[in-house]
Amino acid sequence: MTTTDLPEREGNAGLPSRIERPWWRDAVVYQIYPRSFADSDGDGLGDIPGIRQRLAHVVDLGVDAIWLSPFYPSPLLDGGYDVADPRDVDPRLGTVEDLRGLVQDCHANGLKIFVDVVPNHFSWAHRWFRETAGAAIDSPEWARFHAVRGRGENGEIEPNDWRSAFGGPAWTPVDGHAGWWYLHLFDSSQPDVNWDNPEVHADFVQTLRFWFDIGVDGFRIDVAHGLVKAPGYPDEDKPEDGHAQVLAGAIADSPHWDQPGVHDIWREWRRVADEYSPDRAFVGEAWVATPEAQAAYTRPGELHTTFNFHFLKTWWEADKLREVIGLSLLSSAAVGAPCTWVLSNHDVWRPVTRLAPWLDATTIDLETGKRRALAMSLVSLALPGSAYLYQGEELGLPEVLDIPDEQRQDPTFFRTHGEVKGRDGCRVPLPWSGDASPYGFSTGTPHLPQPDGWGPFTAEAQKADPGSTFSLYKRALAVRKGLESLGDGEMRWIDAGHSDIVAFERPGDRPVTVFLAMGGSDRIVAVDGEILVESGGVTRQADGMLHLPPASAVWLA
Repeated sequence: MTTTDLPEREGNAGLPSRIERPWWRDAVVYQIYPRSFADSDGDGLGDIPGIRQRLAHVVDLGVDAIWLSPFYPSPLLDGGYDVADPRDVDPRLGTVEDLRGLVQDCHANGLKIFVDVVPNHFSWAHRWFRETAGAAIDSPEWARFHAVRGRGENGEIEPNDWRSAFGGPAWTPVDGHAGWWYLHLFDSSQPDVNWDNPEVHADFVQTLRFWFDIGVDGFRIDVAHGLVKAPGYPDEDKPEDGHAQVLAGAIADSPHWDQPGVHDIWREWRRVADEYSPDRAFVGEAWVATPEAQAAYTRPGELHTTFNFHFLKTWWEADKLREVIGLSLLSSAAVGAPCTWVLSNHDVWRPVTRLAPWLDATTIDLETGKRRALAMSLVSLALPGSAYLYQGEELGLPEVLDIPDEQRQDPTFFRTHGEVKGRDGCRVPLPWSGDASPYGFSTGTPHLPQPDGWGPFTAEAQKADPGSTFSLYKRALAVRKGLESLGDGEMRWIDAGHSDIVAFERPGDRPVTVFLAMGGSDRIVAVDGEILVESGGVTRQADGMLHLPPASAVWLA
């Protein structure tokens, strides 16, 4: 085998040691979708007291931080991302004091805590949008949003061809003002705010300070590639609908995604974060066209990190995976930022199902999907930078594909008239214990139905099994935390002698080599080293050769 460095390095060589560098460069962050994590009061909806009761699970897993999806007051027309008040807690989920207590619990257990901020839009239940009722179209109230005259003789045609990311048009008529329309790049219940208005800037800075002062360590920024719209609202002239654009990443040269002016906002926010000590951090959700465009969000003075969705979207193919890892690392290193690896979240199919091959039009091979997901998890946790896990990933949960239509909640389902089933399948409440729903999640009926047969997936069952998915994640995270060579730093590619094996080395005082077998056949590799963690079936043969079954990964010291 041979090792190869790309021009000067892949990753960030020469960094201070892990204890000396900022925490966010290495952190493994566990995403909590509050309404589906743990319910303390039996109403079927997860809440902040429930998170506090179950926080020991996250501590036991061994991550460095948590990220909370929105817990703000909301009509729940988009899973809480339709925020009615960004400086309060939905009373169904608790109080600001409960959130303050969770921050204290996290810090007492050595965890950092991110919370969501949603700057592209508000809920139509937000005070600002309610104040537009009866206001003149040229009023200060409407100046907070995008109210635009329609086309046609009387403005009866939408102002342009922009499409909602959830399907359908991105414009809805303004009540009481014939010929005028308001913009919503998502659901009609989520009017976009107008970032040309200084009042919007000031309000969001107030929100950042409110939660920073309570003690949160950072923000995950929803739709970080949105916010700024091209002057004059020009047509997009794209054949794809808005939903397809989001799934594929923002289309280059879009008049409403990834506009240059958005970077001015992130520089403004970074100045706010830099006022606080210890370090506060931002992670951006930026669905952009290329890794280079993504890295632009983490230039000095802008966001600290952004999710690497190019990695998430890469199919099970060795050449493509090597390409996206290499380009991502080089692009991030060019701006001095770490990569942030992610395989799942509340918006995409769970990797066990997403990576599974379909045997025919109706049958999916979840066993292979599970092996692939575990192997990819070991790769993501071994690459330079930080990594994110989504609740249930550590339990190996599959996507729930058969939610009855009448129980679905995702606005995408409704706006596409059922053509797109939406994201409810990855938001089903977690199974904690027992053999039947609600599996310890609640004493009531969960807000989304849990499948039968999830007993083996429960946290209780898996913690008792040293061969479980949870045990693998816990073991990998402990090894990662204990080795200086893992986390942020250098990486070198290794030629393992097989084109379907992705292999790399993390150099250091105790180097770690990583092998991922992506082909359909067993592979034998001549390599020394102690097996630290393996995803299933990786063994040493009697002759000392390393045996890699299909869809397996291993870390070697």
